[in-house]
Amino acid sequence: MSFDTLGLSADILRAISEQGYSEPTPVQRKAIPVVLEGKDVLAGAQTGTGKTAGFTLPLLQRLIANPINNGRRPIRALVLTPTRELAAQVGDSVQTYGRHLPLQSTVVFGGVKINPQIAKLRRGVDILVATPGRLLDHANQKTVDLSQIEILVLDEADRMLDMGFIHDIRKVMAMLPSKDKRQTLLFSATFSNEIKQLANRLLNSPELIEVARRNTTAETIEQRVHPVDKNRKRELLSHMIGAHNWRQVLVFTRTKHGANRLAQQLEKDGLTATAIHGNKSQGARTRALADFKNGKVRVLVATDIAARGLDIDQLPHVVNFELPNVPEDYVHRIGRTGRAGNEGEAISLVCVDELKLLRDIERLLKRELPKEIIEGYEPDPRIKAEPIQNGRNGKSRSQPRNQSRGRNQARSSGKQSADAPRKSRSNPTEEKRSQAKPAHRHVKSGNSAVKRPTRPGRVQEIPALLGGGFRNE
Repeated sequence: MSFDTLGLSADILRAISEQGYSEPTPVQRKAIPVVLEGKDVLAGAQTGTGKTAGFTLPLLQRLIANPINNGRRPIRALVLTPTRELAAQVGDSVQTYGRHLPLQSTVVFGGVKINPQIAKLRRGVDILVATPGRLLDHANQKTVDLSQIEILVLDEADRMLDMGFIHDIRKVMAMLPSKDKRQTLLFSATFSNEIKQLANRLLNSPELIEVARRNTTAETIEQRVHPVDKNRKRELLSHMIGAHNWRQVLVFTRTKHGANRLAQQLEKDGLTATAIHGNKSQGARTRALADFKNGKVRVLVATDIAARGLDIDQLPHVVNFELPNVPEDYVHRIGRTGRAGNEGEAISLVCVDELKLLRDIERLLKRELPKEIIEGYEPDPRIKAEPIQNGRNGKSRSQPRNQSRGRNQARSSGKQSADAPRKSRSNPTEEKRSQAKPAHRHVKSGNSAVKRPTRPGRVQEIPALLGGGFRNE
């Protein structure tokens, strides 16, 4: 199937061709015709499969097929995203595919001055891409009118409808036409059953589109776990980067403070590194990402908020320095590699505190991840699990193995969107908690030096875990 058969205009097809694309991806093949019919959509697709174009292309087509010629432009389409980076990415997609169309678009998010955004909105736009916090800022200042929205898109819908974002979404919904008078599209890489139920309340008889089993990872991503003590993770990470001469590595931590600290430690190990998270200004985040893409920075340390919207061509390595507290975030993290059919590697450094988190991830994926221990970094079997103190949905626990990790309780906390500039709005915390047990192999590294390791290790079989932690005999 080619794009020519999907009912898109010649101008849109020309823009697609100029980007070098000739055939739609599976999610595009399924979603575009349904959106063009005017139906509501709940779509699940692995990240990196082209889901952004899956809603951008038909959105543009529907707007040009029904032009408005009565003077000032009303905002006709609204795309909501959870992060600034994703908003910018979607905005670029709208500009790219709509370059030959008589449509205007703009992007608004926090962390930058609001006045230039107000000026663009006053000139009139057909398509608005926004993060919830900054959109509500504009609404409070009466610089946006959402009463004539024809199409609403919630990108990364699991995050948008999960946690505290639901409160902002409800406020935005109150400003829109009713659901029977607008078309609503929810796109995401992951969907829990609870999120599906909530989405159904916002959609009008939605069409369900899934191109892969929910909450799966791309087959092009090689995943593995390296058990290691918590206080030796940084040493092991530096060793692996040097031993394998990795030139571009995206590393995830649970907290903003942890991201800053790790980046500083890696710099001391002789590796160029920088951190990106919600507390960084938009300019700092943009510079950090640009330096990482062009090779000036070898290691980019990020929190989960940065996972959404990071679009890096052929990123070879993703490392979970700390496992995420929400299992679905694991899918989003490692989805930064192995995109568009390219191969990628996702490595998780797991300490005894995180065994429960690992089990939760494996349960979500419906598979056990392969484990390898690096010689010289064997976990100490005498170390007992301790509570993970903080993180997204995370609370410290005196007995981490015996208490429920239910997400419903966390949802009630009402955290606000990270893009909001006001002091009273807090960033969604980017962490969670606990432990898990698996079976592993033993990797022999030979040289345990941090800065200048000389060779990767050999593999040997080892026993499974015993007792409360990793045991190596």
